Amino acid sequence: MIDELISDVEERMGKTLRSTEADFSHIRAGRATTALLDSVKVDYYGTPTPLNQVASVAAPEPRLLTVSPWEKNMVPVVEKAILAANLGLTPASDGNVVRIPIPQLSEERRKELVKQVKGLAEDGRVAIRNVRRGGIEQAKQAQKSQDITEDDLKRISDQIQKLTDQYIQDIEGALEKKITEIMEV
Repeated sequence: MIDELISDVEERMGKTLRSTEADFSHIRAGRATTALLDSVKVDYYGTPTPLNQVASVAAPEPRLLTVSPWEKNMVPVVEKAILAANLGLTPASDGNVVRIPIPQLSEERRKELVKQVKGLAEDGRVAIRNVRRGGIEQAKQAQKSQDITEDDLKRISDQIQKLTDQYIQDIEGALEKKITEIMEV
């Protein structure tokens, strides 16, 4: 019972951390990464389809992304989808491949991105604390129904707090790494 509760809390906190890191990867830093286009949906014969399911996406240079649609007639559709995604990127095609140059970020834009990343980190911290609260509530319910003792409740609460501190520290580490990446010129 106790181990199940702790492992459930740890699993949920781990998912929150991975989700926050994934959110960070979608924010454009100074260099090209294929994750920038993960949110782009292409109209593939009437069905909104993720870009990576209709084309191969690559970052051959630090400031360039290339998208090679598997069907030649998809090139203009891919271009429109990238423009419509409102990522601040301007695609250009040669008929076969869509090239997306990644422009240098202005100081003002970097600061906006840092604010955005800090907001995502705070959302992650709040989610971790919500998992902590839920886990402690479950433990209190188990103690009320006589499934665990008061000492067990105290031990579970301490373990959950240690996990909370560890995962919040992990989010802080990921935040610092992303801010460094954004501010890098």
